[in-house]
Amino acid sequence: MEHVLKNEQTKPRVGLFVTCLADLHRPSVAFAAVKLLEDAGVIVEVPRAQTCCGQPAFNNGDLGHARTLARQVMKAFANYDYVVGPSGSCMGTIKTHYVELFEDDPDGLKKARDLAGRSHELISFLTDVMGVTDFGANYDGTATYHDSCSGLRELGIKEQPRRLLDSVQGLTINEMEDSEVCCGFGGTFCVKFPEISGKMVDDKCSRIAESGADTILAGDLGCLLNITGRMRRRGQKTRAFHIAEVLAGMADGPGIGDGEN
Repeated sequence: MEHVLKNEQTKPRVGLFVTCLADLHRPSVAFAAVKLLEDAGVIVEVPRAQTCCGQPAFNNGDLGHARTLARQVMKAFANYDYVVGPSGSCMGTIKTHYVELFEDDPDGLKKARDLAGRSHELISFLTDVMGVTDFGANYDGTATYHDSCSGLRELGIKEQPRRLLDSVQGLTINEMEDSEVCCGFGGTFCVKFPEISGKMVDDKCSRIAESGADTILAGDLGCLLNITGRMRRRGQKTRAFHIAEVLAGMADGPGIGDGEN
């Protein structure tokens, strides 16, 4: 028992940033993240006091509310070795934009920099920090992968998901053309510029269909909800999952937009 307790005490403590979209639309992504993190050898906790990361407010210039939310996030995750979330969008905000929010507040800036140094998107944390190469997952199908803007451009996430997907038994990856091109969601971009956003997601759905894949995977729920909604309105039957669901062996139920999660 003492040996077990000692091993537990030496494991990194990770605070899971669940994200609003996982909480409200696809809780299975958060459960998959917990499983993957525990399989990677860390202790996972989910702080009840966490809130939205503040990205919508920040992107729309409401810096006062963005700072309020950021302060709550910094407080909720102050005592963890790492903060990990299944979203390049949210974690990009925490890692890069909190520092901007508090550039005129020395105490806030210190806390923002500290949090940024401990924060990671889920897949990059599993590969780049924990060194995981294979979760022993299985998925029978052909998938294509969409690179989210924040994950790719703010956090440098490109090869990490593909390395893990290469280890999934039964899965074939067909890369779509323009996998790095935005899907048109962009948070409130799709509300401000609906015609442009609609054209962009139509193009993305066409690229997915042309790939011949029966499944679309990505690391951001915002992208996946946007893409899936458009695919269904087009009559396109491609299934959609967050990459964490496939890696955790939790992609045997309805896909995103296909019914109960």
